[in-house]
Amino acid sequence: MNILQDILQAEHRIRPYIRTTPLEFSELLSKLTGGRVFLKLENTQYTGSFKVRGAMNALLSLTAEQRAKGVVTASSGNHGLAVAFGLHTLKMLGVIFVPEDTASTKIAAIRQYEAELRFWGNDCVITEQYARSYAEQHEMVYVSPYNDQHVIGGQGTIAVELCRQIEDVDVVLAALGGGGMISGIAEYIKTVFRGTKVIGCSPEHSPVMAKSVQAGQLLDMESLPTLSDGTAGGIEPNAITFPLCQRLVDDYMLVSEEEIRQAMRLCIEAHHLLIEGAAGVPLAALLQTPARFREKTVVVVLCGANISMETLKTIL
Repeated sequence: MNILQDILQAEHRIRPYIRTTPLEFSELLSKLTGGRVFLKLENTQYTGSFKVRGAMNALLSLTAEQRAKGVVTASSGNHGLAVAFGLHTLKMLGVIFVPEDTASTKIAAIRQYEAELRFWGNDCVITEQYARSYAEQHEMVYVSPYNDQHVIGGQGTIAVELCRQIEDVDVVLAALGGGGMISGIAEYIKTVFRGTKVIGCSPEHSPVMAKSVQAGQLLDMESLPTLSDGTAGGIEPNAITFPLCQRLVDDYMLVSEEEIRQAMRLCIEAHHLLIEGAAGVPLAALLQTPARFREKTVVVVLCGANISMETLKTIL
């Protein structure tokens, strides 16, 4: 498995279909930490999240025969939305499974692309297992939200852009769900900036990957409700992202729901940027221990902006 090669191929393959997202310097966060803090605005990406990178790369990597049979995916929302966007753009057919408690905003957004949407289970890992078996039964290709080399490769293009936008970086803070995005970012950025530390950030209510790495094995953990629904839920057994996170992620930080809420509010108020809970997680980690980042160049990846009006009201 050569993730770096996948990233380089993805950079050429998906570039016509995605945005180069801005890297914005934060005066406020730099003053709060005593460092130089930049925000990578994946919340401005097509579909409102970074997920379109991995989804498009996976779809564009399919053979003509595979495309004709169609694809199946499972998602808590953003990956499903990204696949729906890709299916619409490439004029392909597919089925998108989401957990029954998926945010209404994400469901409505998926339906805008006229994708076939089905509900199954109340945890991402259960939905993923069912969707994978459905794909096998119907001889369709399953596209995992994270447990897929092409998805990781596509998401690694965040780092390709980042390395063009900044001269050096000491620390990258990114949300940690199934580990696809952070694995792709870390794989590429560590080949360009050798000393960069990559920190995976999770909500205390759903720290499955962080706790699994700590335990040395994938854990079957129950997740509590969290504002960071994009990173919530279990992880597939034998996920390829687990050894990647073990090898590439330097540290893990957990944040409370109140810390996520405060970080989201600060981002909206100070930067006039709408972000969802998963994007609030790495920002909350930065604010949790600001002294840790003193005199360092830090990039916080704001991974998405897909938040429901109901949740936004509770934040504000």
